[in-house]
Amino acid sequence: MGRGLIVVDVQNDFCEGGSVPVAGGAQIATAIAELVERTAGGDYQYVVATRDHHIDPGGHFSENPDYKESFPVHCVAGDEGGQFHPNFAPAVTGGKIDAVFFKGAHSASKSGFEGADEQGTPLTDWLRAREVEDVDVVGIATDHCVRATALDAVKAGFRARVLLDYSVGVAPDTTASTLADFRQAGVAVSGETPVPR
Repeated sequence: MGRGLIVVDVQNDFCEGGSVPVAGGAQIATAIAELVERTAGGDYQYVVATRDHHIDPGGHFSENPDYKESFPVHCVAGDEGGQFHPNFAPAVTGGKIDAVFFKGAHSASKSGFEGADEQGTPLTDWLRAREVEDVDVVGIATDHCVRATALDAVKAGFRARVLLDYSVGVAPDTTASTLADFRQAGVAVSGETPVPR
């Protein structure tokens, strides 16, 4: 059965200079692009990417965000902030990404498994149709959308692993608790402990 790579939210607004920046985001974008270039069609039969794609997500946008459930305006559909970061974008335009899954149009969606491709196919269905059973998850941020995507992968019946060398966390405490959540849920972890840069 196949193995897939899920690249989570490597977008301008989540990297340095964006509206909700994660330190080290641009560096991770470069590392992920190199990973995809090396492994697409080899180690990974399929490589997909997720994108925050907000149209009207309600209380997810706030002028006084708590940075847990509410955040400053980010990744608005059609805006530059919602585009893939230029360090990663060539992997998409170069045909290395098999599908892009858009999430959060009208909600505070964190997990890639809440997203759908341009044809409306949910990520779970897309992977199952291609007999993918194992997924590696990378991207931004370890303690937010990578976390939600990996945990939902296990809930959906996939064997999931997070590659920490290709993910970046927001804060040490939430990243540490995320690693504990992974262990409890059966998400495998590979690589260095992610330290916010």
